[in-house]
Amino acid sequence: MKILLSNDDGYRAPGIEALYEAIRDLGDVEVVAPEHNNSAKSNALTLHSPLYVHDAANGFRYVNGTPADCVHVALTGLLGYTPDLVVSGINNGANMGDDTIYSGTVGAAMEGYLFGIPAIAFSQTQKGWSHLDAAARKARELVQQVLACPPPEALPWLLNVNIPNLPYEELKSFKVCRLGRRHAAEKVISQTSPHGETMYWIGAAGPAKDDAEGTDFHATALGHVSVTPLKVDLTDHDALRGWSRLVAPLPAAGTGAG
Repeated sequence: MKILLSNDDGYRAPGIEALYEAIRDLGDVEVVAPEHNNSAKSNALTLHSPLYVHDAANGFRYVNGTPADCVHVALTGLLGYTPDLVVSGINNGANMGDDTIYSGTVGAAMEGYLFGIPAIAFSQTQKGWSHLDAAARKARELVQQVLACPPPEALPWLLNVNIPNLPYEELKSFKVCRLGRRHAAEKVISQTSPHGETMYWIGAAGPAKDDAEGTDFHATALGHVSVTPLKVDLTDHDALRGWSRLVAPLPAAGTGAG
């Protein structure tokens, strides 16, 4: 089995090192990760400046770009083959609910998914890397399972996994659940620069808004490892009929009343 490993915290982050050590014997694992932290870069691709790939002393390769850049470059020329699985993480902090829209960790995995490759994004629910060994062990268990017994769903598939920062013995079972929702983010933080200009820092993520039973927020709060299957379809299917009734009567270009 061939596995491509990436992340958004950078190739020197403890999370990617721990995940690599945990899965390295499950197949041929190659690491292509960002040179620096690229949190909240989502699926961004670098289109207007060149990307460079460098070899690190530990055998990893790193790119001066986003997480999606790393996977995109790897899959479209760097590797020379198509991996069986794309794995991203382990992220330093949760990617639950609305976080998944902004997450570079999920973005790296999603890039593999968009190329038709099964993918998994792993995150710890709290920052700081506490009990990272336990998280890596749980990640290995899931990777080992999907490699040994592929899911019945048609390829590709994309999983978003969040692991509580707990000792291994205290972690509960994997729990398949839906994404929750967050309240709006906190206000931006404004400061004055040394040049007298006002600068702004994005505020912290808001608290959970929908953390009901069945959500990733609820599962991880109880000590479970949340597993959420994702898809890329932003269409509001329930609203299609209503919008069709509203928009269809509008005249075509050049046919307005005169």
